[in-house]
Amino acid sequence: MADQKHSGPWITAYCDGGSRGNPGPAGYGVYLEDEQGQKVDELYEFLGVKTNNVAEYSGLLAALEFALEEGHPCLRVVADSELMVKQMQGKYRVNSPDLRPLYDEAKRRVARLDGFRIEHVLRGKNKHADRLANLAMDEGTRKTVSRPRPASSPASSPAATPAAPAPATTGSLFAQPPASRPAPPATPDRPILGFVKGGVVHLVEGELPEGTFVRITRERK
Repeated sequence: MADQKHSGPWITAYCDGGSRGNPGPAGYGVYLEDEQGQKVDELYEFLGVKTNNVAEYSGLLAALEFALEEGHPCLRVVADSELMVKQMQGKYRVNSPDLRPLYDEAKRRVARLDGFRIEHVLRGKNKHADRLANLAMDEGTRKTVSRPRPASSPASSPAATPAAPAPATTGSLFAQPPASRPAPPATPDRPILGFVKGGVVHLVEGELPEGTFVRITRERK
């Protein structure tokens, strides 16, 4: 099924996915063009903390969904993930429990197309998709952690002092709860729990609402 060859019209999807840390903050990018090489659309999305391979498959699934929803019956996929390409071609087995459901869903979507091809290229020939994947990771990381807004202090209060600047993002964001006890819900006086690894903040559970400002502090020993 991965090598269906039908007459067009065809669109080409250049797909890429990445993870900074593997697993770490991840995203995918898809650049689509028509048979004349003209841009059709571009897609990208931040995925949270995932592996490189999950990000690669997420990009493939996004390309397939676009082709199906936008009425493009024939899709050619170009990707620099040799593992994903050869799995979709039936040359490699899919042993990973994380990748198996993504692979199965990709095959289901491929079966709904009139034509499908997938091929491997080196990263240097996949620059548009690589740029979009990095854009997704950049934007997602900025939304996850933002600098705290200084607390406003009434001028009439002599005891008020400006908020201290946030320390460097090393060490822990907050102490992690014991593994045997779930993290309590966030309240104004109880922060969401997380930690810093490789310069990136990771939440233990849950998500920060849009517009949330966080203060990064070292864990007290």
